[in-house]
Amino acid sequence: MFILGLTGSIGMGKSETAKMFRRLGVPVYDADAAVHRLMAPGGAAVAPVEAAFPGVVVDGAINRPELGRRVFGDRAALRRLEGIVHPLVGRAQRDFLAREARRRTPLVVLDVPLLFENRGEERTDAIAVVSAPYRIQRHRVLARPAMDETKFHDILDKQVPDRIKRLAADVVLETGLGKAWTLRRVRELVTMLRDRPGYCWPPRARPRPRPAHHPSRRAALARNRS
Repeated sequence: MFILGLTGSIGMGKSETAKMFRRLGVPVYDADAAVHRLMAPGGAAVAPVEAAFPGVVVDGAINRPELGRRVFGDRAALRRLEGIVHPLVGRAQRDFLAREARRRTPLVVLDVPLLFENRGEERTDAIAVVSAPYRIQRHRVLARPAMDETKFHDILDKQVPDRIKRLAADVVLETGLGKAWTLRRVRELVTMLRDRPGYCWPPRARPRPRPAHHPSRRAALARNRS
């Protein structure tokens, strides 16, 4: 099973691109959707998040706008939240991969916004980065409800810059040229990867040899993380 990581900065069109993979019959793990389920009524994150941030649960679910206000601009609070949520998301991701492996699915996509930020490149066979010019990104993001320049740039500050992601990618999927252009590239990518062997599943204490990223990619990520 070949694991393709799909990522991109805010407003780059990643969600629309993930839909294209689904339309072509490729199973997609959506990390954002997993977080929503974890914070919905009965979700595994509800109790521990409420314990860490009292008062954020309403009608059995996490009030996400209130939780966002609690952690916005507070790095310590954000790290505390990530320490609760990330392990639960990781478990859901492993469950997805195990299920698709049992089905002998040849290609799956991990749709993860913070793939590089959480070293997810180490758990994928290849990475596709969704990208668009800054003016298009900014226009898309500021059109969202309750979004302003301050929030936009605060989010960007927490993400690996787009230029680094593009350098670290195996494939860059441009979304500023229209959906038809992007869909054509996605279809080409699916055709190319469906018959390729994967190296990352099942996980092993001593992984099998796998194709290495170009040294310049590793160096770019290392510089960004230092």
